[in-house]
Amino acid sequence: MRCFTLALVFAFAALGPAQAQIRIGQPSGFSGPVAAGVQENTEGATLYFDAVNARGGIHGQKIELLSVDDKFDPKLTAELGRKLVAEQGVLALFLNRGTPHAQALLPLLQEFKLPLVGPSTGAMLLHRPVNPYVFNVRATYQREAEKAVLHLSTMGLTRIGILQVDDTFGADAATGALKGFERTGLKPVFHHKFDRAKPDVAALVAAVLPADPQALVFIGSAGAVSDGTHALRAAGSRAQVVTLSNNASGGFIKQLGPHARGIIVTQIFPYERSLSAPMVNELAGLAKARGRGEITPAMLEGFAAAKVLVEGLRRAGPGPTPAKLMQALEGMKKVDIGGLEVSYSPDDHSGLDYADIAIIGPDGRFKR
Repeated sequence: MRCFTLALVFAFAALGPAQAQIRIGQPSGFSGPVAAGVQENTEGATLYFDAVNARGGIHGQKIELLSVDDKFDPKLTAELGRKLVAEQGVLALFLNRGTPHAQALLPLLQEFKLPLVGPSTGAMLLHRPVNPYVFNVRATYQREAEKAVLHLSTMGLTRIGILQVDDTFGADAATGALKGFERTGLKPVFHHKFDRAKPDVAALVAAVLPADPQALVFIGSAGAVSDGTHALRAAGSRAQVVTLSNNASGGFIKQLGPHARGIIVTQIFPYERSLSAPMVNELAGLAKARGRGEITPAMLEGFAAAKVLVEGLRRAGPGPTPAKLMQALEGMKKVDIGGLEVSYSPDDHSGLDYADIAIIGPDGRFKR
């Protein structure tokens, strides 16, 4: 696994003038509360880029991924994104993590007229209304959260609460959860919001225990959800915890430690241990060849985003520009990326709409 640090930002000057490579920029949270998932996303993408480069690249040009650490700070995301575009001449931005962080990049996309491909967020604001510069490769958080509530209802659970990070990601996902409550005829027994930068775990526990919920839809980063789960279990709560695909990583399971078993995590790609799925089989083969262990859902997300970007680059032809890449991506119709079809149009930049449910088993692995 490559090491990604903020030092890469200061190494920009050492990279020198743009070479013959196709430069792609990735400002994301390689340190901080989402680091484990970001590193797994990036590993999945890098495995595919390396395989493409080993075959000669795209029209003779190799892909160079410039990954820099925004410390999960939206302000830094915007600053680093500008450096990548203005100083390093990247063709596109790619696979950044976080809803407020993607929002911070939107003015930059508009200013420089270049695309953001595969943002690692299911924020509805990146889907509707359609942003001409954003090409998603995943379902929305609203779809995931709604599915989570419906799933809990089918389990016979009626006392369900919402714990939500107080930012645009949290508000967006909670909207989906509330749609699920509406469809089931239920109402949340509580709806508690917490600070993104400094979650107050004690206040979170105080909000949950009096309501004695059977289940929680816990919307937040891996760090917040794992810390909150540890605190809730220590306080005696045995509520079923459900969280979203932003936490579908091996690192999240490790953070949960002894409390991982039974946690439900929504998923946006096929089961990572089902080798009958062509995408899973392809990624597993590349990972094995590089001496990597089992693949994770987060790796699949990065892998899928990389496949979409590479297909867009191929279609853009030799000497790609941001405009040519966007035109090529928008022209993709039912492109098979390994058992899933990706389509874009001027009216739809979602790419995929797959959503599923997984539970962490006693062996510390996702099961479906």
